Amino acid sequence: MILSNSDLVELTEFRRMLHRRPEVSGHEVETARSIAAALTPWSPDGVLTGLGGHGVAAIYDSGQPGPTVMIRSELDALPILELGQISHASELPGKGHLCGHDGHSTILLGLARVLSRQRPATGRVVLLFQPAEEDGSGAAAVLDDPRFAEIAPDWALSLHNMPGVARGRAWLAEGPANCASMGLKIVLTGATAHASLPETGRAPTGALARLIDGLHAMGPGGAMQPGFRLATITHLHMGEPAFGIAPGAAELWVTLRGLADADLDALVDQAQTLARSEADKAGLEVAFSIHDHFHACANHPQATAVLARALDAIGIGHDAGDMPMRGSEDFGRFGGDRVGAAKSAMVFLGAGTDHPALHTQTYDFPDDLIAPGVGLFHHAITDLLGG
Repeated sequence: MILSNSDLVELTEFRRMLHRRPEVSGHEVETARSIAAALTPWSPDGVLTGLGGHGVAAIYDSGQPGPTVMIRSELDALPILELGQISHASELPGKGHLCGHDGHSTILLGLARVLSRQRPATGRVVLLFQPAEEDGSGAAAVLDDPRFAEIAPDWALSLHNMPGVARGRAWLAEGPANCASMGLKIVLTGATAHASLPETGRAPTGALARLIDGLHAMGPGGAMQPGFRLATITHLHMGEPAFGIAPGAAELWVTLRGLADADLDALVDQAQTLARSEADKAGLEVAFSIHDHFHACANHPQATAVLARALDAIGIGHDAGDMPMRGSEDFGRFGGDRVGAAKSAMVFLGAGTDHPALHTQTYDFPDDLIAPGVGLFHHAITDLLGG
């Protein structure tokens, strides 16, 4: 057992402290401060703070040549009111750690304890506590930070807890893991008129209706196979809440998804082309803005094999499950085909078949996953770096 009972008690209490004090994307000031303080007793060879915003990176260096292995967790919580009846429930109304990032980060703190007691035999381990995963901006900001060059990894590994999957099981497969996605806001602007004379204005009503139908048709969803695309309309607004005014403006928010980055790019281009065409027909102006852009996440074959061996070593069965998944994950930015990309992979660790789903108001990270999470990454690090 690489963690003692006292280690697990302390880590569980730390995780629950994080759960009580959730901070949303881009605001993880106290969370990052708590993480940095918790690392201090475990003697990392270097610590970077303020990385890509509020990110923290702890470096454990063998002093010997070898690759750099990065293990990544997330710091941010969600803007959701927690309703679970637990003793460590959120103390901040409207905010909650309802995705398990508090648990993922605690696993990395447990790994820091292990690495402080025995450094890897070669190379380096970087424990990255990444900000702003939930809105898709965090990984990009970390990569854009000039100091990322100091820790540029050869390998990047991560996990996510997965309700609906049995404890002691995991989903893992090489290739596509998570969809690329993007929020597209479409703003149509015309001119208001008296409701008795709508023809004297330029209302977006018809254009908005045709956009709704057109977007659904171009992103119908379906089976998760090459070319998968999905358009989900999430918000609509048109005109003023008054019976005497024919509307002069409208907004449509749509989340666009594709199995690959190229699928998403094509869907975005098609959606914007449709919006321009409908606006032109109705004599409207149209404007776009992009939000929450997630790249596709794909598991590198060699990194996937490392995680598979680690799962086998700790006795966790695994299969492809429902991979690839429709949901998005910004971890994909650390891998892919960009110059200098790491060999990356993510595994989905079962949180229980009856466990509340992610992003629901009664979700809470299962503390029983801390020990296997640490064991998983420790075996992967030993596989790659020795020790």
